[in-house]
Amino acid sequence: MTTIESPRTATTLEIAPVAGHIGAEVTGIDLRAELTDAHVDEITTALHRHKVLFFRDQQIGHAEQIAFSRRFGAVTPSHPYDDDAPTEHPEILAVDSRLYEKRFGRRKFSYTNQWHTDVSPLINPPAASILRAEIAPEQGGDTQWTNLAAAYAGLPESLRTFLDGLRAEHRFGGRIPPWDADSDYARKIAASPLVTEHPVVRVHPVTGERVLFVNPGFTTRIIGLTPPQSDALLQLLFDEISHPAYTVRFRWEKGSIAFWDNRATAHLAPSDLDHLDVTRVLYRTTLEGDIPVGVDGVASSSVAGAKFTGA
Repeated sequence: MTTIESPRTATTLEIAPVAGHIGAEVTGIDLRAELTDAHVDEITTALHRHKVLFFRDQQIGHAEQIAFSRRFGAVTPSHPYDDDAPTEHPEILAVDSRLYEKRFGRRKFSYTNQWHTDVSPLINPPAASILRAEIAPEQGGDTQWTNLAAAYAGLPESLRTFLDGLRAEHRFGGRIPPWDADSDYARKIAASPLVTEHPVVRVHPVTGERVLFVNPGFTTRIIGLTPPQSDALLQLLFDEISHPAYTVRFRWEKGSIAFWDNRATAHLAPSDLDHLDVTRVLYRTTLEGDIPVGVDGVASSSVAGAKFTGA
């Protein structure tokens, strides 16, 4: 456990790791108050080290969540395709089970039930995401995260060397879109697609770590391989990033917050609620990201879609 005392407030900030490769719980802080510079620095350092941070019992609303987020970077609009944001807070994405049936044409509790890195088909995927629970079911509904730097480091050296030179296509909707083909959402995506070719291994711009930057939610193919070769390699990599050793699981309660480094993680929404008559509502903000760069120093290239920026 790491303990930090803010010189301005004498508030003790404690950061306790919760899993072997990923995750830490942060206590000793009330996010209704403005953060000190010391707290921002320590939380940022902890985020890069632990990849995802968890806060409990934070009784804040949209405005406070946005203010907290802005201490760590430029906050983007809620989502490239979102038109359900609270009108007074366009930065807030509602992860609301009550909205998904209308949006996707089927009952869902999240956008996708596959491992994914938030909006990786953007040329500049978000640097980080902050998710706050407003309504959490009494059972089920947990979220999991995986450490993509640890997943890369766990591969044999020969395979790492091979992957370092590859590029992959990331497409919004993935290989099998999670919405009905005749839904309004499908028509929206078709009219304004997001497709980018990213390095399979990106170099984290802060830590310098090599990160296995693929995910089953959005990565569709490896550039330059035949379809069977691409599918086989992607399945191997998807199995690797979802290995339980690299993951952490978080139980949501009202007031819980997760803050994750989107450049070094993928996460998995719950799939255990579809048979239950429950409501699950969380609110997300995202921080503007950089354009990924591969081990060879070559940046990602956009096939369709513009850079997504905040203020």
